[in-house]
This record gives sequence, structure tokens and C-alpha cells, in this order.
Amino acid sequence: MAEPALAEPALLEARNLYRLYAPSMTGAAGDREKAPVLQDVSLQVPEGRFVVVMGPSGSGKSTLLHLLCGLDEPSSGSVLLAGEDLFTKSDEQRTVMRREWVGFVFQFFNLVPNLTVGENVALPLLLQGVGDPMRDDRFRHVVELFGIADKLSRRPHELSGGEMQRTSIARAVVHRPRVVFADEPTGNLSTKAGLEVMQFLRRAVDELKRTVLLVTHNPRDARFADELHFLKDGRVDLTKSLPKEDVNEARIHARLEELGI
Repeated sequence: MAEPALAEPALLEARNLYRLYAPSMTGAAGDREKAPVLQDVSLQVPEGRFVVVMGPSGSGKSTLLHLLCGLDEPSSGSVLLAGEDLFTKSDEQRTVMRREWVGFVFQFFNLVPNLTVGENVALPLLLQGVGDPMRDDRFRHVVELFGIADKLSRRPHELSGGEMQRTSIARAVVHRPRVVFADEPTGNLSTKAGLEVMQFLRRAVDELKRTVLLVTHNPRDARFADELHFLKDGRVDLTKSLPKEDVNEARIHARLEELGI
């Protein structure tokens, strides 16, 4: 009998992550023990998928994102990106990995205000040593895909919120990273602009074949997921996760009620 095929390893994997923070030293001695922000979090993100982690404010979503991209170090546990253990690397090695393999989309856009739209999008290519990034096929592709090709000479302050976030997404994917991390990307937008941004992130997965990991508290955003996980009090209970066929607003709200979120 033939041996069963082994499943391919996840592109991104968290193993038993803990992150502890020391609270303010103004409390009583018994209150100064390190407080867990994340507790025994394990999670796999397959390549080419749109994975969402949903939880209320203060549940540890941003902390988890920072650990998964190597911006912060766990108190214990490990993170593997493309099979590489991030926390066996030096700070310099992790920086290089992020530059090559990672894209970021933030709630407040984080565009460089004195650069044009085109220059903002081109930054990751410039950091990779591309001499004339705006002539690069990757650049032309993403600015057309995200509908900003006619805005390349503008400054960020001349754009709407939705246009700024589309620029941010284009910048996050232009260098074809292995994974794009998105932290509450619609939190600073109107409902209409937020829907548009989520559709563009979905296109980054479906058309550009990128992997996206998004954290949010918003059920409207969560419904774009291929996999939906829930974070509560620093824990992810994988038995409560929803696969793509169950990701809809009714099921999301039912699971939130079940979890007491």
C-alpha cells in the first residue's frame, strides 16, 4: 500500500506562543507579576490563503501580529516563516527577512507624507536595490490592479482615506512578499471605503497569489476570510475556528455570542 502524502508545511506557523508583560510598578507587590497577553497560541497559515484572527480590543491581536512578523519577541514559543525559525535569527537577519518576505498594511496607512503615491509604492522595490522601480513590471501591475495609476504624482494628503489604504496595500504587495500582515486595515475608514479595501485585499490573494493574515474586531471584514480564528483573553481555541464554507455574518455573530465576545 502506498504511503499517504504528507501535508505541506504551513507558510507561517506559531507554536505555543506566550507573551508576558510586567504591569505598572505602582500596584501592590502581588499585582506586579507578569501579566499574560498571549497564552499558548498555536496557529498555522497556509500559503495562498486569507486568514483572519478576530477578537475584541485588548485581546492581544496586535501583539500576536508583531510576534508573527518578528517585530517583537515572545516570552516563550516559536514562529516559523517559510520553515525559518524567526527567533533563532539575529535582529539584522530578521530585518532582512521582513524586507524580502513580508508586507504590512496598517490602520493609519503609515505612508511617507513627503513622498508621492508612486514613490510610496516603489519603496520596497527601492530597498531591494531595483534601480528604477516605477518602470518595474511589478510596480505597473499593482498600481493598475489597485486603481491608483492616475494618482502616482499626488501626495498622501491629497487622497481620500480609501485611496490612501489602497496605496498602502499596493506598497505591501509590490515586491511580492511571502505574507502580508494587515492590522485593522478598515478601522480608520467609512463603511463603504472599508468594504472596498477588503475587496482589494481579497484580490491580493486571488489574483496576486499572496498570503494575507489580517487581525480585526469587525465581522464585516472577517467574512472575507478563507479561515477565521477567534482570539479571546490571549487565547486562540482552534476548535471554535470557522472554515471558508462557514464564514458568513450569521455564523460569525453566532460564534461571537457563543464565545462571549
